[in-house]
Formats: sequence, structure tokens, C-alpha cells
Amino acid sequence: MGTPDFAVQSLKTLVENEINVVGVVTSPDKPAGRGKKITESAVKKYASSQNLKVLQPTNLKDEHFQQELKKLNADLQIIVAFRMLPEKVWSMPKLGSINLHASLLPQYRGAAPINWAVINGEYKTGVSTFFLKHEIDTGDVIFQEEIEINEKDNAGIVHDKLMNIGADLLLKTTNAIMEGDYTEMPQKQLLNNEIKHAPKIFKPNCKINWSKPINEIHNLIRGLSPYPCAWSELTEPNGDTNTFKLYDSNIEFAEHSNQTGEIISDNKTYIKIAVPNGFLIVNELHLAGKKRMKTKDFLQGFKNIDQYKVK
Repeated sequence: MGTPDFAVQSLKTLVENEINVVGVVTSPDKPAGRGKKITESAVKKYASSQNLKVLQPTNLKDEHFQQELKKLNADLQIIVAFRMLPEKVWSMPKLGSINLHASLLPQYRGAAPINWAVINGEYKTGVSTFFLKHEIDTGDVIFQEEIEINEKDNAGIVHDKLMNIGADLLLKTTNAIMEGDYTEMPQKQLLNNEIKHAPKIFKPNCKINWSKPINEIHNLIRGLSPYPCAWSELTEPNGDTNTFKLYDSNIEFAEHSNQTGEIISDNKTYIKIAVPNGFLIVNELHLAGKKRMKTKDFLQGFKNIDQYKVK
């Protein structure tokens, strides 16, 4: 059971290692893009290429869907980046239902664990496999694998790292369950400090507060890149505003007398934004109505950026 690219690698690894996948459950096809063309999920595209049976319920509590699921007679259900399941669904297989979660549980339970780990400036994260139970992301852990988050990593880079090691960990977990060779660890035994959560991210969460410390702003940009992306407003000298997204930045710690949000630029090669304890260096941005560009390319078509401010 899964929908996005993150889940495809897991399904692919199971298939290529001859795990008998009797069915795939994914989201319904939906319109996407400017043309509202009907689009299949990444998981469905791969499943179809392997001639796997695909179920696409709109409602997981629907009786017809549950009957179809039961007919598959699966021994084990494997969930990767999917919706919250009703108990009648996750309790169906005789070996239970397992989930691959992109964090070192119990830390970062929730919908956006990769984003929040980077936003919070963590130096490590990982993946966990666990059996589903009533409370979301609280089941006993089967296996975990840890990775480092490097200073230049953004959420997209961490996503791809976890996608690959997660697929291998899921295969290891599946084989262990089939062989009955595993132990379960209650999450409370893995807790060393206060739990940090990873709730779903909405647009207001993504707006940059330029009065925050520079490292927090930088980590927000990293943690939201390439999606959904940190954003701010660019104010023209006449007071008009336009939104822009920031994909990549560096930080420069410095004492200065510039106003917060003031833009410093040679209007050719660099853009720096003044914040309380230094300057945020803009490397890549996307102004509304334009395309995503490196700073140098952006400045070739945008004049006098140093006369603008951000807020």
C-alpha cells in the first residue's frame, strides 16, 4: 500500500527479490497540472508495468473495497507513504500489517518526518519498520537504520537516501517476518529525550520569518526544498509585493547595521538578505510568474534588486 515515488523503490525491491506481491493498493487517479490531465500515482505506474493487481479505493472503509482486499488473501500488508488505515483493514492479514516510516521512531511521528528533521537542524535521521496499531506511528519497532544528515543536504536529498535504505530495510523486515525471526521493541524503550513531532506542513508553515536566527531560516529553506518550498514576499520601492520561493541558501554570520529584510546585491552575481545575526545568501529562487533560477541567471533579467526588501 503506497502512493508516491518514495514507495515505488520499496515495491520494486520486493518484486525484484521475488516476494509474492498479490496486490497493490494506491490512491485513485486524479487530475494534475495546468491541463488537469488525469494522472496515475507513481506506485500504480510501476505496479502496472509489472502486471500486478491494483486496487484504488476512494474510501478505505468501503465494504466493496474491503471484500476485494480480503479476496487477495495476503499473509502480510506492507504500508509505505499511504493513508491512515481503519483497523478492519490493518488487522486483516494473519501476519499483520507493517509500516516503513522515514524517521528513527519514536521521534518525528507524523506526515512530514523528513522535512521536520531538516528544519530542526538534526544531524541524523533514519527509517523504522513497525507493526501497525491503533495510535498512528506508535507500533513496536522491528528494525531501524540510521543515516547522517549533512550540512548541505536538503529534504530532497534526505528523501532519496531514506527511500533507498528504507526499501532494503523493508525487504529485511519482510523476510524476517516470513521466517519468524525477529523481535519487537516498544517505542518507549527507544526514547532518550523529548519526542519531536512531524505534523503535516501547510503553506503558512513555509513562510520565512526574517527576524529569526539565520541558522533557523537556512534550515527552514533546506527542510522545505524542493517541496513544498520556503517562501517570502519581495516588496518593490513603490510598495507592491510579489511572492518568491527559496530553494537553496548559504549563511554568513556577521555583525552589521542593516535593517532586517534589507537586500544587499551587486545586481550581477549575488543576493544577500540581512537578518539579525548575519546575511542569508540566496543561491536559487523562483519569483512568481518566472521560472526557477540560480541567482546569477535571475539577476540578468531583474534590475536593481538592492532597491527591494523582503518581508
